[in-house]
Amino acid sequence: MWCVPTLDEEYIARLEEVLAVYEKPLAEKEPVVCVDEKPVVLHQEVRPPVAMKPGRVARRDSEYERRGTANVFCGVEPKAGRHFTQVTDHRSSPRFAEYLRRIAWRYPKADTIHLVMDNLNSHTRKALVERFGEKEGGRLWDRFTVHYTPKHASWLNQAEIAISLFSRQCLGQRRIGDRETLRKEARSWNRRTNRNRVTLQWAFTRKKARHKFGYKITRSRY
Repeated sequence: MWCVPTLDEEYIARLEEVLAVYEKPLAEKEPVVCVDEKPVVLHQEVRPPVAMKPGRVARRDSEYERRGTANVFCGVEPKAGRHFTQVTDHRSSPRFAEYLRRIAWRYPKADTIHLVMDNLNSHTRKALVERFGEKEGGRLWDRFTVHYTPKHASWLNQAEIAISLFSRQCLGQRRIGDRETLRKEARSWNRRTNRNRVTLQWAFTRKKARHKFGYKITRSRY
């Protein structure tokens, strides 16, 4: 389940930082948002599925046609049950910058937005500055307090749980052949999930991490 290649000082520091953020109580002024991306391969049915009797799954042909790929940004405020799902053509830096701006707009009253994400090369201040300019991009980046997960520790990002929910509940075993259909399905799933306030339950704490990995912290900065 977990990949811990090297339990060095940097790994422990980032582990402790992310878990400390997760332990924060729900707060309107300092929301905690986790983000990640999911690639989706688009498949178009060659022949329409054959309808079956009520209560049984339709039979579909094994043949399909590949129609390219798409990217899905999945963000979540775990304790509030707020999800931010957006389909884009790809996961480039400009698309990521626009996605972060969309999230920032949703928290106009926040003093800061705690942002948990991995170390992908587009997850940087540079991406926002290149897309919106130094003034606007820098101002937007400053809306966030960024917390990077340790390298090779994607399991620490709760956005992966949101991706799993999206994959199972929205995509399922269906074949989706174009980006516009994927966008419509993603928006519908996102509205339904937010309406139901689907929160994420995270139980792995700093105390449990120290016990599991066998390290000690004499003084925590968080």
